[in-house]
Amino acid sequence: MRNSSFFKIYLAFSIVYLIILLSGYERFDLFLKPILIPIIGFGAYFYRKFPTQNILLAALVLSWLGDVILLFTDLGEIYFILGLVCFLTAHIVYCVLFNKQKRIRKRQNKPLFIFGSVLIAFYLIGMVSVLMPHLGDLEIPVSIYASVISIMLLFAFNGFLVWEKPGNQLVFLGAIFFIISDSILAVNKFYTPIPKSSFFIMLTYLLAQYLIVVGVLKLNPKKEQQEV
Repeated sequence: MRNSSFFKIYLAFSIVYLIILLSGYERFDLFLKPILIPIIGFGAYFYRKFPTQNILLAALVLSWLGDVILLFTDLGEIYFILGLVCFLTAHIVYCVLFNKQKRIRKRQNKPLFIFGSVLIAFYLIGMVSVLMPHLGDLEIPVSIYASVISIMLLFAFNGFLVWEKPGNQLVFLGAIFFIISDSILAVNKFYTPIPKSSFFIMLTYLLAQYLIVVGVLKLNPKKEQQEV
């Protein structure tokens, strides 16, 4: 990968950060969490220019803002809501990003797409049903957020069916990890505490961002198909 040092640094810092979380030193969030997404963002920025580069960078910036704002949720519920808005917007931008990637197949496998769509709909209905009695005033914001991330996964699944390998697989897997991360966060916050939740939320989140970024870069290679 061109400028792959940024991605190696991202992976190294992510491993250190996850070890610290697993050890119970969550207070280091304030120092380590804000630097992770900018590192992988630089990797995407210094990659060669491609048509949807700015859209990818916008999604990463919004994700970074969400990361930073959520660090202050202990100070008030407003920070959770603002962080939710940032990530909600990031997921909308990811939908736009996925929709604009080059297709190698004009039509997807319709039966498979319908089957996947039904599974995603079941996830959405199940998650909202479980959380709804515990959301209080956040019923509408959380329901909207769950709907948007499900739509993001649907866009990624559609891409899985029409994009070139291995970028299609990486982006789709990244979207799945994003859903898992958000689901763990939601269940832990609103339904029941999950042991080591911060570790599992960040493990899946950091994997999600890495896979989506690398997958998008693989979907936008040079003409000579330079390896990413």
